[in-house]
Amino acid sequence: MTVVLWILAILAVPTLIFFGWLAWVFLKEFFSPSHDEDAAAEAAEKLGLLPADRQNTTYAGPLPTGWEAVLGRVGGGDWQAAAELLRGIGRDWDRRSMAVALLGGLAAEDDAWLLAWETAHPDDPDAAVVRATSTVSVAGRIRGAKRAKYTTEEQFAGFHRMLHRSRDEIARAAALNPDDPTPYVTEISVALGLGYPHSEMDKLWAEITARAPHHYEGHWWALQYWCKKWRGSERLAVEFAEQAAAKAPLGSLLTVLPLIAHFEHDESDDAEADRTPEMVARVDAGLADAAAADPAHPRLPELRHLLAYYLSLQDRDEMAIEQFRLVDGHVSALPWRYRGSGADMTAYYCKIRNSSAQVVAATTD
Repeated sequence: MTVVLWILAILAVPTLIFFGWLAWVFLKEFFSPSHDEDAAAEAAEKLGLLPADRQNTTYAGPLPTGWEAVLGRVGGGDWQAAAELLRGIGRDWDRRSMAVALLGGLAAEDDAWLLAWETAHPDDPDAAVVRATSTVSVAGRIRGAKRAKYTTEEQFAGFHRMLHRSRDEIARAAALNPDDPTPYVTEISVALGLGYPHSEMDKLWAEITARAPHHYEGHWWALQYWCKKWRGSERLAVEFAEQAAAKAPLGSLLTVLPLIAHFEHDESDDAEADRTPEMVARVDAGLADAAAADPAHPRLPELRHLLAYYLSLQDRDEMAIEQFRLVDGHVSALPWRYRGSGADMTAYYCKIRNSSAQVVAATTD
C-alpha cells in the first residue's frame, strides 16, 4: 500500500506543478504593474495624448518657427544662415541666448562653418558669442556627464583647460557687443565648472541684470550656481528663487524658479512635500505666470512641464492634463530630464502623465 501511495504521489507532482504555474500566471497578470501601466496608457491615448515613441527627446517644446530649417542649413555648413538668424532676433535677449546655445552646440560638433564665418567677419559679435559658447560646450563634452568619481584626471584637465580658454572668448564677445547679456550668461557655466567664489558670481550677476533684469536663462543658470550641488546651499537657492520670482512681472516665467529650487533639493520618497500649501501656492503662481506669458516665448514649455508634474503630484489631474496637452510630444525638460536620456526620460514623463490621464478619463466615462 505504501508503494502505491508513493507512485500516486510521484504521478501527482507534474499535475501540481502545472496548476501551480497556472495560478502564478493568473496572479502575475492580475497584480502586474504592467496591467495598470497599459490601462493608464490607453487612458492617455483616449485623451488624444501621444505614445512614448512619438515624444521628442531633444527639446522641451517646438522650436520657434523656422529655426529647425536654419539649424539644418548651419549643420550643412551655411554660416550665413546662423548670421541671419541672430541678426533677425536682434535685442530679444531670451531668444538670442537660446539661439546662441543651439548654434554653440552645433559648432562644438563641427566648427568648420563657424571658422568660415570668423574668417569672413573677424569682429562679428554674433560669431564671437557663438565661439565662446561653443568652447564651453566642448569643455562639457570633454568632462562627460558622469559623477566626479567616474571622471578621469585627463578629462578634468581638458575640461578646465577649455573653460579657462572660454573666459577670454567671453570677454571678447562682451566687448564687441556691450549691451548683450548673453556672454555673461554663458560665463555662469564657467563659474560652475571653475568654482567662482560668491563674490565673483555676484559681480557676474550684476552684469546680467544690468542688461536684462528678468532674463530667463540667466536666472536658470544662476539658480544652479546657488544650489547645494554646485556652489551654494538649499537656503541660498530658495532665497534667490523666491526673491527673483517676487520681483519679476507676470509673463516673465520666473515663477519657475521656486519650483526648480524645491525640485533640486527635495530628497523625500513621497509626494507629501509637493502638496504643502506653500507648494500649491507656487504652482498657482506659475499657472498665472504662464497664462500671462507670450505664447511664443521659447522657454514657456519648460514652465509648463514643471506645472504639469506638480499638478499631477497634487492630484489636480484635470489641470495637469491641460498643461500636458500643451507640451505633449516633447520631453527634454525638468523633471523628466533628470531621469536620464532617451527612453528613461520618456518613460518617466509618460508614467506621470498617464496617471493623471487615467483619473481624468475615468471621470468622463
